[in-house]
Amino acid sequence: MGEIPVFFLHGLVYAGLLFLVSSGLTLVFGMMNVLNLAHAAFYMLGAYFSYSVLNITGHFYLCLIICPLFLFILGMLVERFLLRRVHVYGHVQELLITFGVAYIITESVKWIWGNYPLGVNLSGFLTGSVNLFGLFYPVYRLFMFFCAVFISLIMAMVLYKTKIGIIVRASVDDTEMVNALGVNVPVVFTAVFGFGAALSGFAGVIAGPLLTTYPGMAAEILVDAFVVIVIGGMGSLGGAIVASLMIGELQSFGALLFPKLSLALMYMLMAAVLIIRPSGLFGEEQ
Repeated sequence: MGEIPVFFLHGLVYAGLLFLVSSGLTLVFGMMNVLNLAHAAFYMLGAYFSYSVLNITGHFYLCLIICPLFLFILGMLVERFLLRRVHVYGHVQELLITFGVAYIITESVKWIWGNYPLGVNLSGFLTGSVNLFGLFYPVYRLFMFFCAVFISLIMAMVLYKTKIGIIVRASVDDTEMVNALGVNVPVVFTAVFGFGAALSGFAGVIAGPLLTTYPGMAAEILVDAFVVIVIGGMGSLGGAIVASLMIGELQSFGALLFPKLSLALMYMLMAAVLIIRPSGLFGEEQ
């Protein structure tokens, strides 16, 4: 019984990380209908870039600003000069382009930083522990969770309380109508793709010190992120939040209660959701 609070907190932390990765992916997938296989590579690149920035500056908080900005610019360039050129030809070309980008990023990471794990060393307050109702829990894990909560609140405010959010949500629902109303939808697509890459890069920055930075981290998170958007529903921010919490807690308690089945529980949940509601928990029926 004493282990339950610890595993519950572990589930919340991993759910926060999953949300940061999958929220940008679900917007890109839901709005642009692009299966972006490079999304997890952006996450990995954010972790590696953060490793270098931290070694140069010695300030981890600068990594939280510089690295997502770098990924935002990179994401916009990929959409503008690669994806937009093949968007009219169909999903196969988009799939190949994003797979190629992911492959290039992965091999570039191995060439620049090497093919071995890199440990990110933090200092100061983030390395300590805090007493939560008699339970000592690492401060950095709580920091990861609160970062995810903060980002989710900012995204919700922008999407549901601003004109930009109205345009983005309308583009998800009916791209042709928004374009007919005079909105430059390709520019919106570019900005959303860049924002999704920035979110993924931000997730990579905060994941590096906890999960270790290594070339296989992209493939490890990609499957979980796609399961989240399938369960939550494409284009749904609320769906990404709920699905991330479900997957995070399921994996955490699955490792505690059913260690031999922990890897399969996530896919069993996805299969059950698809049988009951193929569009996802919060996805709209087409």
